[in-house]
Amino acid sequence: MKNANTNRIFKSEKKNPADRADQATLAARAINEQEAVAREKKTARLKQLRLEKEAAEAANAPAEPAKKRKLQKRK
Repeated sequence: MKNANTNRIFKSEKKNPADRADQATLAARAINEQEAVAREKKTARLKQLRLEKEAAEAANAPAEPAKKRKLQKRK
């Protein structure tokens, strides 16, 4: 004697291929979004470090002596 409830539990349902494609698309978009956020965060951090380095170099750089003007030779 088969129980109707057990047949529903163990019976495999056919899945729509479009559902799997949608799942793959959502997963890919989530991964791309995470990578974009990480890239933007890294870019902002590197920009901040670069600006700090440039400011430190500008503060520590000795004043350049005035350049001498070259005199034109008279003919």
